[in-house]
Amino acid sequence: MNAQQIRQAYLQFFADRGHAVIPRALLVPQNDPTTLFTGSGMQPLIPFLLGEEHPSGARLVDSQTCLRAQDIEEVGDNRHTTFFEMLGNWSLGDYFKNEQIDWMFEFLVDVVGLDINKLYVTCFIGDPKFSIPRDEAAAASWQKLFDNKGVSSGIADIGSEADGYQRGMKDGERIFYYDGSKNWWNRGKTGPETTPVGDPCGPDSEMFYDFGTEHDTSFGERCHPNCDCGRFMEIGNNVFMAYRKVSDDTFEPLEKPNIDHGSGLERIAAAAINSPDAFKISLLWPVIEKIEKLSGKSYDSNASSMRVIADHLRAATFLAVDGIIPSNKEQGYVMRRLMRRAMVKAFDLGIEQNFIEDVVPVIADLYADDYPEVAANRTKVVETLAKEEKAFRQTLRKGLQQFDKLVAARNSNSDKEDLVAMSGDMLFMLYDTFGFPTELALEQAALQGLLVEPSAHTVFDEKMAEQKARSQTASKGVFKGGLGGQTLQHKKYHTATHLMYQALRNVLGDHVIQRGSNITEERLRFDFSHPEKVTPEQLQQVEAIVNEQIDLDLKVSFAEYPTKVAREEKGALGQFGDRYGETVKVYQMIADGADKPFSFEICGGPHVDHTLEILEDNKRFKIVKEESSSAGIRRIKAVLV
Repeated sequence: MNAQQIRQAYLQFFADRGHAVIPRALLVPQNDPTTLFTGSGMQPLIPFLLGEEHPSGARLVDSQTCLRAQDIEEVGDNRHTTFFEMLGNWSLGDYFKNEQIDWMFEFLVDVVGLDINKLYVTCFIGDPKFSIPRDEAAAASWQKLFDNKGVSSGIADIGSEADGYQRGMKDGERIFYYDGSKNWWNRGKTGPETTPVGDPCGPDSEMFYDFGTEHDTSFGERCHPNCDCGRFMEIGNNVFMAYRKVSDDTFEPLEKPNIDHGSGLERIAAAAINSPDAFKISLLWPVIEKIEKLSGKSYDSNASSMRVIADHLRAATFLAVDGIIPSNKEQGYVMRRLMRRAMVKAFDLGIEQNFIEDVVPVIADLYADDYPEVAANRTKVVETLAKEEKAFRQTLRKGLQQFDKLVAARNSNSDKEDLVAMSGDMLFMLYDTFGFPTELALEQAALQGLLVEPSAHTVFDEKMAEQKARSQTASKGVFKGGLGGQTLQHKKYHTATHLMYQALRNVLGDHVIQRGSNITEERLRFDFSHPEKVTPEQLQQVEAIVNEQIDLDLKVSFAEYPTKVAREEKGALGQFGDRYGETVKVYQMIADGADKPFSFEICGGPHVDHTLEILEDNKRFKIVKEESSSAGIRRIKAVLV
């Protein structure tokens, strides 16, 4: 099976077992201020894992596109990517552990056809401190399945993180117990002790594939499936969300436990072809072949650079499909960084001509059949990325000019007859101020016969580390994701956003369509289509309408409709570019005795029950800023003060 076939087989497998196939969420979460991107398959399902009913029922399955920008520096080896797909299935209080393990075993072994002798699994060892037992039920289920296939199924305790997992695996062992640092799911961190009070959590059971490759010999006899030595690759994880932490030292069982499963599509596809190189799968290898053709160089000799190009342009393509454009802020900044890293690697390979228009269509073709939005936006995506490529090539030219100026300045201030040396300060200035890649600066120095100061690399690395530390401080928690949007303050801002959306349409016209939003506990931010600056008078009108509707104490409620009925017959507002399943939840805000609601919008929540709750403590809704977000898109920021 290739990757596309595995994706379709997974969706069909669980659809045949009563699961509703739901569409992927956008790469940019619309109402979670804790993260820039959708970084896991479960992230869009958090409200439903917490107890909210899903419009499509209690059994769900999807393939969710994900992006983890924090992995950007890791790309280049055989398995790390920033963009990936998670195959996910969920039971919201329906089936539980035994069914999940049986189905995943059947799918991986009987449907995909993975070599069962190379499949290993892990389970939770238990935590006596919190009276959480060892997950013997999961281990027993796995053991029965392996035994039925005539495969050795020995069970072993690997130990704990505290002792460094000193015990390795032995012949005949296939099921391994680990502590909470490896086999416990909770928000943000790992292990029962770090679980936030009030959160759902539980043990998990992970699946690993043994590629049998050479690995870090320092592990030696201590090698085991979850040792990160390179021999094993995790291909999936079954989370048994069975508990809620009620105090620092107490957990209670959930009345209706949930299943949260995620499998990496690319990793399963790599296992299916028995290759530890994830870039040889059907979703990436055609891109590599195109890069080989454009560069005239082989993958075997230039694997790292070609992997970066393939991964980063795939990520940038889907960001563009989901409406993001390169910029110097937030998601747009990450998109720009991905593209520039890809272009620098292309330059290293000798691809000096524009190449985006050759590579991106290959990527689009690989996804067009399964994601219609990719085919529908193909032309726009290529134009967006090609424009950024053209601009960056100008940056490279400017960088070369600045390089020459720096060298000339050093020459004019030098009393020595020796060749001017390239310093770490010069490298960092070129990179940080002018966006000029360090690799190119060093190459240019060599071409001009310039020496490089012995300390240049050390100084450059120190300055980069300082900059990274400042950036991490500034964006603390921005990639973490999790249970954002559940507080009362967030609900107030979320509800106010609905009111402002309709008020903008009342004042500016029906051409106003939501293009994005970001809500925190301090403010709301809302992007919308509008061809010109909103005047101060218009902003005052919008502000007045929102406060007027809040004062009417509109009742906030929702109903579920077939998607076509909600949008075409009922006229519910939605967000540009968003995709919905067969059934959607529509929130309305209506005054007592009114014939029709003021706001009628497709949304997943959360909201207050009555609009007067927004203005507790005598606060008012106030617009504090209106600006351009991108061409034809305006941005408003508002607060409750």
